[in-house]
Amino acid sequence: MDKILNAIPHRPPFLFVDEIVEQTQDKILTRKKVGPEEPFFKGHYPGHPIMPGVLLLECLFQAGAILMSQRLGFKEGGVPVITRVQNVKFKSAVVPGDELVIAVTYSENVGPAHYMKGKAAVKGKTVVTAEFTAMLIEDAS
Repeated sequence: MDKILNAIPHRPPFLFVDEIVEQTQDKILTRKKVGPEEPFFKGHYPGHPIMPGVLLLECLFQAGAILMSQRLGFKEGGVPVITRVQNVKFKSAVVPGDELVIAVTYSENVGPAHYMKGKAAVKGKTVVTAEFTAMLIEDAS
């Protein structure tokens, strides 16, 4: 967990990476256990809880931020921000008790923009795919 916390500024309850399984310069594989106690399940949806799609994307984004951190060297006060999301496909619902396996591949960087592709799966079945671009900005505070 220290490696994750040292790489990105995200913290509970908005941390969606539990473990780094594997990491190279251009790829990262992470896990997120989606427990029944997750606060978003209380309202999305009572009696039929599913993980919000935007939070599935956040899992990809945070894994990508860890990958960026490795490539750039984490800068205290630097904040990774998403600047573009493309070709998003939601393929299956994620429910309490599922374990997400998140894979993000670094495509290229053009100036400050870092282009990545990601997917998340549960039990080998893809639940979301997306292409996204991120930048590291200085903390405004």
